[in-house]
Amino acid sequence: MSVVLETTLGNLIIDLYYDERPICCKNFLLLCKMKYYNFCLFHSIQTNFIAQSGDPTGTGRGGESIYKQLYGEQATYFDMEKKPIIKHRKRGCISMVNNKFNQHGSQFFLTLFPELDSLDDIHTVFGEVVDGFDVLDKLSISVCNKEYRPYHDIRILHTVILNNPYESIPTTLKYPSRSPSPTLERIQSSMISFDELFDEGQINGKTDEETKNYIEEKEAQARAQILELIGDLPEADIKPPENVLFVCKLNQITTDEDLETIFSRFGEIISCEIVRDKKTNESLCYAFIEYVNQDDCEQAYFKMDNVLIDDRRIRVDFSQSVAKSKWELEQKQRAVKGRKQQSSSNQQNRSPHSSTSRKKNESPHRIKREQSSSNQQNRSPPSSTFRKKNESPHRIKREYSPSRNNGHNKRRSPLPPKKRRSSSSSSSSSSNSPIHKSKKTDYSHRHHRHHHSSSSKHDRRKH
Repeated sequence: MSVVLETTLGNLIIDLYYDERPICCKNFLLLCKMKYYNFCLFHSIQTNFIAQSGDPTGTGRGGESIYKQLYGEQATYFDMEKKPIIKHRKRGCISMVNNKFNQHGSQFFLTLFPELDSLDDIHTVFGEVVDGFDVLDKLSISVCNKEYRPYHDIRILHTVILNNPYESIPTTLKYPSRSPSPTLERIQSSMISFDELFDEGQINGKTDEETKNYIEEKEAQARAQILELIGDLPEADIKPPENVLFVCKLNQITTDEDLETIFSRFGEIISCEIVRDKKTNESLCYAFIEYVNQDDCEQAYFKMDNVLIDDRRIRVDFSQSVAKSKWELEQKQRAVKGRKQQSSSNQQNRSPHSSTSRKKNESPHRIKREQSSSNQQNRSPPSSTFRKKNESPHRIKREYSPSRNNGHNKRRSPLPPKKRRSSSSSSSSSSNSPIHKSKKTDYSHRHHRHHHSSSSKHDRRKH
C-alpha cells in the first residue's frame, strides 16, 4: 500500500503500515482519494527535526479526519493507536499529529532526522518514505522564520494512490473525478513561489541539462531573495568580489606578513588578513587576500593552489564571501542614521518655541540669572508651622505658642521642671516676692521647733 506525494520540491513515495495502523492508514488514504491534501502548505519546518503539513488553512490549527464525513461531527478527530509500539527511529517516518488530547485529524509530519525519541508515545507512526530522500534534504535546509514557517511556498501539489484496498468497499463518499482547481484563498500566501520565477518560454526547445541549469539558477535567485529578506545579504543581486582570494589549510605559525610576501610576487596587494579567534587571537588557518587587479588575482589562483607553505599544502579559491560589502553597507546606514538624528536635534534647538532658546544678541549669563530668579519666585516660602521630621507635635506647640511665650518668639528653657524651679528660687532670692518670704519663715519655724525639742530631751536626761 503506497502513496505518492507530488510537492514543489519533488516527489515522495510513502509505504503505509496498514496491518499495524489500520485506522490511521484508512484516514490518510481516503483523504488522499478525496484530494484533501492538494495544495496544502508545509506550514512548519524545523531543520533536522520535522516537516509538518496536512492543514488546508495553512495555520497549523485546522484539519479534519475523513471519519467526520462518514459518521458526523462527533468523529472530527479519532483516538490514537498505541499498539503495537512503533518508534521514530528512521529518517522519513510519517506520523499523525497529536491535538493535545491524544487524538488525530488530518495533519501529519515527516521526520528529517533519525532517532527522534522525544516524539515516541505522543504521535502515531503509520508509514515511512521509501523514495525521495533528496526532497527531505531540501526540506531540512529550507530557510524559515522564527515561527518555523518557510519563506518558500512549499506545497503538496497532488496525491496519487498506487494501491488502494478500499476501492472494492462500498462507501457514501463521493470521490472527485479529477483534481479540483485551487481557490484563490487556498493558494494565496506571502511566501515566495518557485513557479512565479520560471518562464516556460525559455524552457521550451532546450535539452534536459539546459533546463536543469535554468531551474537551478532560478532557485538560486529565490534563495538570494530570502537571504535579503532575512538580512544576511544587503542585496539579492549582489555578487562576490572577483579580486579576492580565499586561502585555507594554513599552518598556525604562518603570519600575515609572510603570506603577503609570498603572494605579492603576482601583483600589488591591497590587504592580506589571516582570520583569528577573537578571544585567544590564534589563527583559524584561513585568510583573505585582496589584489588591486583581477588578472593578478587569477594568476595567483592558478599558480598557488596546492603549494607547500610552512609544511602545509594550502588550498586557494576565489572568495564567495560578501561580508565586507555587507559591513560597508551597514557603516553607510549608520552614518546616514547619525546625520538624521543630528539634523533633527539641531532643528529642535533652533525652534523658537523652546523655552531655553537664546534670544538674539543676549548674554547667556543674563538668561541663567533670569531663570534662577524665576525659579526662586515660583518656590513657596517656608512655613514656620511645618513639623520637622520625627518631632513631637506637643513640642511644636510649646515652642511656637504665643500665649506661653508672652507674645515673643523666644524658646523656653529646655531644663526639666525641678531644676528650673531651683534656679528661679536662687535667682529670685534677692527679690521682694511674698511667696518666697513665706516659704523662708516656714522653714525657719520648723528648724527652731526641731532644735527646741532636741534640747529639752537632753535636759531631761541630765536630771
